[in-house]
Order: sequence, then structure tokens, then C-alpha cells
Amino acid sequence: MHPVTFEITVSPTDWRHAVHVLPHQLRQWAGQVDDVQLTLNLLQVQGRYGAAAEGLAVLRETLDDLCHRYPNAHVIEVDYSEAMQAEVGARFFDGRPFPLRNHDGGPFYSYFFGWHAARNDLVLHADSDMLFGGGSQTWIAEALALMRREPDVLCTAPLPGPPTPDRSLPERIREQHARMGGEPQWMDGDVRGYRLHGCSTRLWLFDRATLSSRLHGMPLERPRLRSAVRARLEGHPPFELPERSMSRRMNDLGLRRIDFLGTGPGMWSLHPTMRSEIFYDRLPSVIARVEAGDMPAEQLGDYNINDSLVDWSTARRAQSRQTWYRRLARRAAAQAVGGIRRALPRR
Repeated sequence: MHPVTFEITVSPTDWRHAVHVLPHQLRQWAGQVDDVQLTLNLLQVQGRYGAAAEGLAVLRETLDDLCHRYPNAHVIEVDYSEAMQAEVGARFFDGRPFPLRNHDGGPFYSYFFGWHAARNDLVLHADSDMLFGGGSQTWIAEALALMRREPDVLCTAPLPGPPTPDRSLPERIREQHARMGGEPQWMDGDVRGYRLHGCSTRLWLFDRATLSSRLHGMPLERPRLRSAVRARLEGHPPFELPERSMSRRMNDLGLRRIDFLGTGPGMWSLHPTMRSEIFYDRLPSVIARVEAGDMPAEQLGDYNINDSLVDWSTARRAQSRQTWYRRLARRAAAQAVGGIRRALPRR
């Protein structure tokens, strides 16, 4: 078997979920890989990805504890030096300029740095909030065998969402997959998964040595006009999310992704799309239910945690108040107040 790095990107803003989720992730994956890389992104930005400096000490303590408990784990901080940016650009972007963040202020460079810094070409990447059920300890070996025998497969991932008994997907989930480029296609046999169009940087297993070459250089795209205007107003670079650009290039080239359960209990994933006090309070019990496979019927087939597992009503109300133009208005007001204070004579 070729060596594999399990790479997790984490930042200080993640600390409240990371203290619970990172130990869970290593329980599920550390025994299947040669190396666990905890990529710590310390870049401080404004907006919904703003700093959480008060959580950095707690996060570092969690990372230190994991490295003590897992001999194959180590922490690496994202290197923003010009020399390192040149290395990352040469490997993935054919030396072209690239942004540090995407159009909504989310991470861009930190992803590619983490993959560049990995000790092995085979990389299983996960965001720090991904949850994993099934617990199969043969999933990675099965994934590598699958990638070897399927030449059009660029990447793989665990089955998105807890499996349904009849392999069907809720209609809204099929529509979400279809928007990436086509309907999911079920694969029979031991694989027990779907051939999908496009990739997701939340979670994927890929070969770094062939990623850029098969895509003929990593694509860099501008977002839609509305997103580009918003990016300019909020001070973010007008570049599309990397997964969307890569997904379009994959479809153009006829490359696919396979998300599969595998043999035995398999491995499947869940993603929390929102945050709330209820979510943080319930997170330890949610993780326990995921590891035990104790999922409500309404959650089966859905790769995002829904209301059957966590009540998101308060999170939705808070999210409705956090629109980009309201953030922009608050920032403008704060800048105006700051300007007035600086202009006032000191006593």
C-alpha cells in the first residue's frame, strides 16, 4: 500500500467544535494512515471568518494532546511567506498568481498549502467539522484499490450521509448533486456508492502528484457578477471557491468522483452547515450517535446535519440577520465611529 496523509485544516475560529470533532476524526482515521497533519491556519480576517483569538490557546492545547496520543500526528502552521507561496503556485497553478482567500472571505491558499506540505502524495483531506460514521478500518485501502481500477476517477470520499436501506436518496439531495453536473449514478457490488460530478474540498481523497496534471493546471475563475461586486465591497479577492472551479474542469474533462460506503460497516460522513449554542451543547452527544450509527430516519441519505439530529431554528434566525449587506453596513458604521474618534482632539 502507498503511504497516505490524513490532512485536517483548522483555524482559531473553529475551536468550539474542534475540541470535540478532532479527537473523533482521529479515532476514525488515524489507524488507517501513515501520517496525520493538523494544518493550523492563523490568518486573521474579518467577516464571518473573523478571528477568535480567545480560542487559540484552547485549540493549541487540543492539538498538543492529540499529537501526544497519536505518534503519527503533527501540527504545521500555514506558511504565508512569499517563498512558500511561490512553491505552492508552482505545484498547483503553473506559477500563476492566486488569492489567499476566495470571494466570500473563506480559505483558499491554506487548502493548497496543506496539500503541498503533506508528507505523502496520497492525501485524505477533511475540514475540521466533518463527522464520520461506520468506522470501517479498511475504507482507505478499498478507496486506493478503487482509484487504481477506475481511470476516470480523480478523487473519492466516504458515502455522503448515513446510508438508506434501499440506496435511494431524498429528492432534494439528488437535486443538489445534479447541480454539480449530473445525476448521481449508483455503483453495485462491494463499493456501495455513487459516481458523482465534481469535487468538494470539505472532504476528499486524491493523489497530489496527478491532481494538477489531470486538470491541466488548477483552474482559477471569477465568480458571478453579484458575488464579484460583493467581494469588492467587502475587500475580498474576486475568485471563485476552488471546489467549484475544479468541479467545472472535471466535468469538461470527463473526470469523476466516487463517494462510497465500502464493505462491512463502511464509512460515511456528515457535515454541520450552521452553528448555534444548541449545536455546541449537543455536539458531544451527536458525535456519540454518529459513531454508534444511531441516526434518525430523516437523516438517512442527507449529508448535512438536519433538524432531525440538531434543532437549527435559532441558527437559521441568526443567519438571516447576518446578510452580507448588513455586515457591510456594520463595518462602515464602525469605521465612521473610529474616524470620528481619531479626529477628536485628545484631552
